[in-house]
Amino acid sequence: MIRGLYTSALGMMSSMQRMDIITNNMANVNTTGYKRDHVISHAFSDQLITRLNDPGMMRIILNLNPNPVIGRINPGVFVDDVFTVFQQGPLQHTGNPLDLALQGEGFFVVMRGGYVNGDNGVNGNGNGNGGERFFTRDGSFVLHEGMLMTTTGERVQGLNGNIRLPNGYISINENAQIFVNGEYVDTLLLTNFSDLHSLRKMEDNLYTISEHSEEIPVEGVRIHQGFLEGSNVNIVQEMVQMITTSRAYETNARMLTAQDGTLQQAVNNIARRQ
Repeated sequence: MIRGLYTSALGMMSSMQRMDIITNNMANVNTTGYKRDHVISHAFSDQLITRLNDPGMMRIILNLNPNPVIGRINPGVFVDDVFTVFQQGPLQHTGNPLDLALQGEGFFVVMRGGYVNGDNGVNGNGNGNGGERFFTRDGSFVLHEGMLMTTTGERVQGLNGNIRLPNGYISINENAQIFVNGEYVDTLLLTNFSDLHSLRKMEDNLYTISEHSEEIPVEGVRIHQGFLEGSNVNIVQEMVQMITTSRAYETNARMLTAQDGTLQQAVNNIARRQ
């Protein structure tokens, strides 16, 4: 009976964690470049239930089966991992020359902290002491004192470090090359990873690397100027999952209440007999 209480409680905890992820996805349905998260649940290992010292099982015991198996039980499920789905989001036209959308696998490289003046950011190989390095799919950039930055203040990186743009007409082609009044200025620094699951989500729609991350060159990615990549969250699917998760939580709650009631009756009956 106690084991059943724990199984139901674990089911409720798993549903609560799943609901947190679903609601976060729904809250970011309009966030530029947001990638939805998916919960992966695993079941605990099955355990065998056997009868010990049962006189009625002597025949089986004499047949060289000292621990007759009653059956298998499973203690419940737990949230094993939260998997980010890097599926391409829809492209949304804005007409802003500093809005950039990536079509294909890849990330913009941005820097936070470190040097601000000059070209002391990272170079094309990602080296240097220009601050903390992050990655993003959010291409809604702005100009601040001639420097290309994210809306949250990170410096967008090019092959030559921090990107500084003079006044004039800005044009960015599909190969990430930046031109101002027809003159070449720099090329956006893009990167990709062999295992996207090794990335870790951060605040401000940024990603950071882990010890398992390995950068690889981008292949086949195109830049669309005047567009932004929308979130890949499907609000209908998330609502269906929310309903399913809510029902699973309610079912476990009812089972927990039923088992608690049964346990209470058993204790009361034993007390009466005594």
